[in-house]
Amino acid sequence: MSAPASVPPRPAPADPMPVRRALLSVSDKAGLVALGRALTEHGAELVSTGGSARALAEAGLAVTEVASVSGFPEIMDGRVKTLVPQVHGGILARRDEPRHLAEMAAHDIRPIDLVCVNLYPFEATVAKGAPFADCIENIDIGGPALIRAAAKNHDFVAVLTDPADYDGVIAELAQGGTKLATRRRLAAAAYARTAGYDAAIARWFAAENETPYPPRLAFAGTLRQTLRYGENPHQSAAFYAGGPEPRAGVATARQVQGKGLSYNNLNDTDAAYELVAEFDRPAVVIVKHANPCGVALGASLAAAWEQALACDPVSAFGGIVAVNRMLDAAAAEKIAAIFTEVIIAPDATPEAQAILARKKNLRLLLAGGLPDPAAPGVTCKSLAGGMLVQSRDNGRRSAADLRVVTRRAPSDAELADLLFAFTVCKHVKSNAIVYARDGATVGVGAGQMSRVDSARIAAWKAEEAARAAGLAAPRTQGAVVASDAFFPFADGLIAAAAAGVSAVIQPGGSIRDAEVIAAADERGLAMVFTDMRHFRH
Repeated sequence: MSAPASVPPRPAPADPMPVRRALLSVSDKAGLVALGRALTEHGAELVSTGGSARALAEAGLAVTEVASVSGFPEIMDGRVKTLVPQVHGGILARRDEPRHLAEMAAHDIRPIDLVCVNLYPFEATVAKGAPFADCIENIDIGGPALIRAAAKNHDFVAVLTDPADYDGVIAELAQGGTKLATRRRLAAAAYARTAGYDAAIARWFAAENETPYPPRLAFAGTLRQTLRYGENPHQSAAFYAGGPEPRAGVATARQVQGKGLSYNNLNDTDAAYELVAEFDRPAVVIVKHANPCGVALGASLAAAWEQALACDPVSAFGGIVAVNRMLDAAAAEKIAAIFTEVIIAPDATPEAQAILARKKNLRLLLAGGLPDPAAPGVTCKSLAGGMLVQSRDNGRRSAADLRVVTRRAPSDAELADLLFAFTVCKHVKSNAIVYARDGATVGVGAGQMSRVDSARIAAWKAEEAARAAGLAAPRTQGAVVASDAFFPFADGLIAAAAAGVSAVIQPGGSIRDAEVIAAADERGLAMVFTDMRHFRH
């Protein structure tokens, strides 16, 4: 199709623009009757379809069915009802174009000054796991066409796609009609809505066709919060819910108390909650700057908290805490004893909420569930002029997946700690080293350019924590160590051995694996290979 010819500048449209005729056709009936009543009170004729027309009529409002306007009944189970010239001509005609007005008169088309449409619930239908055919039937065709037509002709037509915008338009009706600035804002929102709707359909079709990386990638989010700033005060930021995949977590959480969340709060909270969801037993994760500084399992959340805090009590100050059970009073009391920025949990008891309410600045988020660590999905990272997209790291390892490569095999207790440490390692920035003992981290080395430096830093942190606790020796003595990627040289393993570890878990795959295995055997260490790497940049 060739592009339309350019047109000369036009005079500004009327401001405000009276609404004499409105088309209302909504799936979500919230606020519909109030809007219809306000339009009627200000002299507008109501035109509607199906269930919307019935709702308006039941409320005692005069309403004209679209079939009466078009002279043609709804057919094909409602698939065809508004895609007619009598409707789209009334929306798209420019009121300042004599030829348009003449054509309207010739074809008995009357103007439509307001369009209120929200779409078939495609996203909700997919989210509840409906069959393929049901999802197809919930792809709206006429709705997006009406919305886009009204948005294009926003000089003369107001378009409503969200009940949250009804009150603002109702207020303007009392002042003579809709304002141009409002119509432009609503037009922008309308195009964003249809773009997000089409993006959801495209993603679903790609998944159904097993095409994870289609030629065109589309996804959309809904603004949840405009943030004060981004990672730094000179950066702007906002938080959108939705994105490539619907999962329980920060985006589904309800903030119960505390001041507004910052960009860094949200980023760190997401990191903490994704990690704590990995564990079946009661678990606590403490995160600082997107890295865990304490992770522990326990018979209760309170017990797990004590062990997680012991790993690095200095870094835990001002951190983010995530738990994978309903937060109870005993755990809340302990966590509230130190300065904590955010706590996120699936839920919290009333007693726990009352305890935390004493800390006015502490943010408590209740997510209503845990993110499934094994669920498929994608992660995205912006680049200059583009975007990197990859499948989410949902890889996991069990005891059956491990290869013992040393003369000594790990004991059952060591094996449990090795799997725990490797799971934590997956959520630590690379190069990552994690020391663990008895289901708790005792030292974490993150984000170093050299793996041996990560091993040394983690051991040093363990020594500092031991001194602060008055222990005779750091808890790395008799602990295990996990590495997110292979040891390129034996030096990293030797540093861990010097810290007192008894067993090692790593992916393997280095050209010097034999050298690293020999170093482990020389020191009596047990070592297993996972054949799975967990880089996290």
